Amino acid sequence: MDYYFSINISTNEFLPYYQGKIQDIVVTTSQGKTVQFPAMHLRKFLIPTGVKGYFCLKTQNNKFLSLDKLA
Repeated sequence: MDYYFSINISTNEFLPYYQGKIQDIVVTTSQGKTVQFPAMHLRKFLIPTGVKGYFCLKTQNNKFLSLDKLA
């Protein structure tokens, strides 16, 4: 299953996720579904201003497969 969503989190807002104090992130997809996944998968997209962009989360049988930044 593919889930598409936008995210715009400042560096300060993302800090507890980066540090592992908060394990999971919850997003609302473009289709209106609420999806939860491990925040560690967003770390590679962190830039000095935070995590921003449009992403595709791929899952199979409710298991994480990949997270890609589309824009």
